[in-house]
Amino acid sequence: MNYTIIYNGVIINDDAKYLGYLLFDEDGTITSIRHGVPSRELVENCYDSFDASGCLVLPGVIDDQVHFRDPGLTHKGDIATESQAAAAGGVTSFMDMPNTKPPTVSHKAFLEKLQRGHNVSAVNYAFFMGATNDNLSTLLTTDFSRCPGVKLFLGSSTGNMLVDRDRSLNEIFSRVPTIIAVHSEDESTIRANSQRISAQYPNGVPVEQHPNIRSREACVISTRKAIDRAKKYGSRLHVLHLSTKEEAQMFSARPLSQKRITSEVCVHHLWFCDEDYARLGTRIKMNPAIKTAADRDALRKALCDGRIDIVATDHAPHLLSEKDGDALTATSGAPMVQFSLPVMLEMADMGIFTHELVIEKMCHAPARLFGIKKRGYLRKGYAADITVVRTNDPYEVTDNIVLSHCGWTPLAGTTLHNRVIATWVNGKAVWRDGHINPEVRGKALRFNK
Repeated sequence: MNYTIIYNGVIINDDAKYLGYLLFDEDGTITSIRHGVPSRELVENCYDSFDASGCLVLPGVIDDQVHFRDPGLTHKGDIATESQAAAAGGVTSFMDMPNTKPPTVSHKAFLEKLQRGHNVSAVNYAFFMGATNDNLSTLLTTDFSRCPGVKLFLGSSTGNMLVDRDRSLNEIFSRVPTIIAVHSEDESTIRANSQRISAQYPNGVPVEQHPNIRSREACVISTRKAIDRAKKYGSRLHVLHLSTKEEAQMFSARPLSQKRITSEVCVHHLWFCDEDYARLGTRIKMNPAIKTAADRDALRKALCDGRIDIVATDHAPHLLSEKDGDALTATSGAPMVQFSLPVMLEMADMGIFTHELVIEKMCHAPARLFGIKKRGYLRKGYAADITVVRTNDPYEVTDNIVLSHCGWTPLAGTTLHNRVIATWVNGKAVWRDGHINPEVRGKALRFNK
């Protein structure tokens, strides 16, 4: 039979956890998923088989926020290298942000990125359209069955795509017919903080001051304004990378299907806190900034109680040389896509989350939130985007195992116990036995709008 079978593993899917097996066909479609152990005859008659003993069998992770730096910033990373890192981390679909060079703020730039994804991406791909102060006509004529939404920078970050005119913001919130995903920090607050703190440190601002420059007030002010604007206009708002306990309390714990205002948290805001600056320095300089342990714990709680809807990475590679400097001069961002799932499973092992919650927030909920067709679950008729993770397999994360082009990780020196050993994308094994299959290509994601 031209089927692949994955068996003897613990399947986690649809809020259930059980010993089972699944089959998918040569077209990359799941044809069967069952409890128990398959017959020896079934295994032997399959074209390919994978014994997942001692492993978890999971839907492929969907990451709704990455910066793969393509085009124009490819000395940091590109769609080819970063999608391979994603595959090695069990991420089978990504949504890339528009702050590239040139930025993705026109139909031409958007189509060029789609073609680039088709040519080189090892996993499934999609690209946000970027908002500017004056590209409303482009946003209104974008085909959102091929695009997950509009990215709106309410605070400046890499790429400097800040939208700061009230008229532009009102038009975007009132007229754009899709998800508006926002980077939410108040620019005037950041600038005032920067000037004040710079005056205190004339010889360079320590990185520990980064969360005082890009402060909780900057996040809280901006997120409250975005929510108020979305409520006024009935917008479909999605707030990216929450970083404060105050923001987490602004969101509803209602079921995802009942929300028009949703939120995301990134792995680094769930794992690190400001106590880690002394040890890791600018390796954990992010925008928004990593804040206190109390903020981290509140974000964890909000993820569990449903106020936060999905987990992503904000994967943002830079060369280590670009991370040199202080709180003002070092670049912000870090590569995380290769280790996001192992870190979340580590926190499940620590009792912070359940395995089922990790899969809900990293696989199921992103598919529902963005209306992604036939992905995010292990179900008959769905695409065979599958990740196998070997548990109780301790290993130290080092820079030399990083597949991202930048070649480093803020997790270096961390011991993890869950290792991604195989990833299938549309039924093709892209990561297996510690190697990438360079021939595998993902597909463009499609969205129900």
